Parts: sequence; C-alpha cells; structure tokens
Amino acid sequence: MRNRKSTLERLDGSFSRRDFLKFCTATAVYLGLPASYGVKIAEAATNAKKRPPVIWLSGQACTGCVETLLRTNHPTLEKLILELIALDYNETLNTGAGRQAEDYKQKSIEENAGKFILVVDGAVPTKDGGIYCQVDGHNFIDIVKETAARAAAVIAIGSCASWGGIPSADPNPTGAKGLPDVLKSAVVTIPGCPPNPYNFLSTVLHFLTFNSLPDLDDKGRPKFAYGRLIHDNCERRPHFDAARFAEQFGDEGHRKGYCLYKLGCKGPQTYANCPAILFNDIGSGAWPVGTGHPCFGCTEEGVGFTAPLHSPAHVIHPAPSALHAPITPERPKTFSSIAAAVAGGAVGAAVGATAVALKKIGTHSENTEKSSEKE
Repeated sequence: MRNRKSTLERLDGSFSRRDFLKFCTATAVYLGLPASYGVKIAEAATNAKKRPPVIWLSGQACTGCVETLLRTNHPTLEKLILELIALDYNETLNTGAGRQAEDYKQKSIEENAGKFILVVDGAVPTKDGGIYCQVDGHNFIDIVKETAARAAAVIAIGSCASWGGIPSADPNPTGAKGLPDVLKSAVVTIPGCPPNPYNFLSTVLHFLTFNSLPDLDDKGRPKFAYGRLIHDNCERRPHFDAARFAEQFGDEGHRKGYCLYKLGCKGPQTYANCPAILFNDIGSGAWPVGTGHPCFGCTEEGVGFTAPLHSPAHVIHPAPSALHAPITPERPKTFSSIAAAVAGGAVGAAVGATAVALKKIGTHSENTEKSSEKE
C-alpha cells in the first residue's frame, strides 16, 4: 500500500490527504452511511479516469450561490474545480468569454451527452416566452430545457432555482419559476439563500461515488440536509419549550439568547440543517439565529420571501423536549472547521467507544482494589 501512487496520495497544499479523508468520512456519516464508506467516497472522487464534467447555468440570480462555494475549506473551490470535477462552463468563473465560452459549452455538452452534471442557479422567467433572461440571443428557458435533456443529473442550487426564490415574489412580473416547475422532471434541489455549500458538495460526492443521487423528499431536497425542521435542532429550542422569548431586539431576553419566535423566526416551519452544519467554517453560532436574527425561511417555498418577515411562524412540532435550557447558556469558545467536519463521525464512534471505556474502567478498578488488598 505504501508504494501505491494515487491522486488521493498526491493531495497537498492547504488541504491535506488526511483532511480530505476526514471530510469524506464525515460526508459518509452525514449521508447516513457507515463511516467506512469515507474511503470509498475519497477514492471515487480522486481516482476517476475522467473528472465528471459540470455545466453550470445562471438565470435570474445574484451570484450568491456561486459565491457560497468560495467559503468552503474541505474541499476548497480550487480543489473542487481543478481536481474533483471538470467545471466546463460557469458564467462567473469562465476563463473565456463571449463566443469562445459558448462554443466550448456546446462542445462539452455534445462530447459528454448523458454523462455531465447540470447545475442551475437562479430562477427561470417564463412569461412572454421567457424573453426576460437571455444568453447569446437565446431565451434562458430554452437553454435550460435543451441542456437538461442531455444531462445525467440536474441540480438546482439556491432557492431561486429550486422554487423561484426572490424573483418569484409577488407580483412576479417575469413569471419566474423554479427548475422543477419548468422541466417537469426529476431535479435535485438545494434551496437556501444562499444554500450551505456542503449540502451541494455532499450531493455531488454521492453521485460521483455511487452513480446515483441521495434519497430525496417530495420537493427533491436531499433528506440528509432537509429532513428535519430547523426548530428541532435549534440551540434556542429549549427556551421555546420553557416559554422564554425575546420580545424585541436588544431586550434582556434577546441578549440572554432566548427564543426568537415572537420576533418572527420561521424555524418552526422550515426544513434545513443550518443549526447543525453552520456556515463559513468559523465555529459556534455561525448561522442567522446564532447571531441573534430570526430565521426567515429561505429554504421553504411559501415562507421565505412570501410570509411577512416578523410575523409568527406556524409551529409544526410543538411538543417540548425533556430538557430546559439554562437562563444563560454557555457556548464553546473554539470549534475548528475540521472538528466540525468529523463531529458526525465522532458521534457514531462514541457509542462503541463508551462500552470499551466502561470495560476498561471496570478492569482498572478491579486491579486497583487487588493492589490495595496486597498492600
């Protein structure tokens, strides 16, 4: 094994082989797979004979969904697009422009028909034939339909592409819609404004490893990321159960970390993993509610950009938990990005480790007692 020379062993720079294996192991656990599948994911991602081509199209968007990938550390953006996938077309990141870029995109589509991954960010305008968004003289709606018909998988990243997002807000003058409504076919949706980049990366790694998509809910969202309400995992949930609420921004309850329900938090009706995975790899509290602002439900159609920002949410799971939060909860002072990546795997390992530890403690106690008796 030491003499084996693979792409995996040649990973260097700021992202080491060990860090990559940790990320892949955490991804396996994150996807509900055994931790041992981490090696398989790593090998599939790095030893492919040809990096899977990706065509990335942008419609009515703010570029936030592309920008969110710049915040990833495991892997970094350059590792993703230079070693794991072949990003053949992306209007924001293209080296070429104009006719050169468009010709290269078409060449990649033709050479990789049925093999490439199509990623779309931004809503698709449908009113008046879709004339409100054009690229190279072609309506975006036509570009999307033609490209999707030849793709191996279609991923809508961000709320705009997933269900319409901001462009579809009333009165929606361009008839903006999400990709599933336009294509009327299977689309993996990664909603969020912007979405957490690791939800996107984990979905792509699953496809690279198993040549299939992860389990999806009825809205096309990966269940590993959108299977639970934000409210269920929120660090302020025990305050909700204990009826401790911030009444207004800056009051005593708000400063003490009380529940933000009365300030309009939409966590009780929004499915996402924001409180579990956090953002930007900077540690504890790095998500909207953690900073003291209510969740506005950006991942949920009919909530984000639709419901009034500070109106009370519909509580889907009102049952209280068994524990109450302290009045002044303590947060960890430090929590590294690598620790965050392996936390999921550590939880699974802890179950077995606990039994071993108890056995060792028991053995140690017996030996100690015997030594005391001899003395």
